[in-house]
Amino acid sequence: MTDEERYKQGIAVRRKVLGDAHVDRSLQGLSPLNEEFQNFISRYAWGETWTRPGLNHHTRSMITIAMLIALNREAELKMHLRAAFNNGVTRDELKELIMHSALYCGLPAANATMHLAQQVFDEMDAAGSE
Repeated sequence: MTDEERYKQGIAVRRKVLGDAHVDRSLQGLSPLNEEFQNFISRYAWGETWTRPGLNHHTRSMITIAMLIALNREAELKMHLRAAFNNGVTRDELKELIMHSALYCGLPAANATMHLAQQVFDEMDAAGSE
């Protein structure tokens, strides 16, 4: 597969997982500083890793959220909490993931994520989406 084919495949998966609005904002915000980085993300993260056959997108979403909780990456975590619904993850599954993360990532990380998840849920409920 060429880099261009991998990029196109990555953009397709990125749109499926994160939604068109998010990807469109990312592409509209391209600049000389971030253009190569955004291309790299699309090719490598989405076109290479998220397309591997060993895990489905539901499982990848859950793993990604768990790692972002552990790393305390709030902006990315919020994005992936919202995107998880595109992959069939339920609110109950997210609740259990956050509860489980309290053991392995710590109570402060789980508590912060519980608040962040509630914020995402409230935003989604207000917009009538999920």
